[in-house]
Amino acid sequence: MEYPYQIKKATFCKYVLCTPNKDIHLNFPQMLELRRKINELTAFNSLTNIINTDNFVLLFIADKQHLLYLDIPQLLKLRDEIMVLFHAPSISYV
Repeated sequence: MEYPYQIKKATFCKYVLCTPNKDIHLNFPQMLELRRKINELTAFNSLTNIINTDNFVLLFIADKQHLLYLDIPQLLKLRDEIMVLFHAPSISYV
């Protein structure tokens, strides 16, 4: 199963968030802000609140230029994508 939200590294400190409708270009500070928001939304208490109310979130990204609609599985998958991006091992030139 392929998920509609993926993050790709474009160039140094430039990223592309691929969504079903468009590709959103993010710089490094915007990527950090997205990570902060996603981590906040996927905390246990926040997830419980989301599940008990709407079962989705609306998230502004890239300096409020884009709005994302994310249901719970998409939110968790995006969190995993961001975690992989920030915790990926660096290339060793030994």
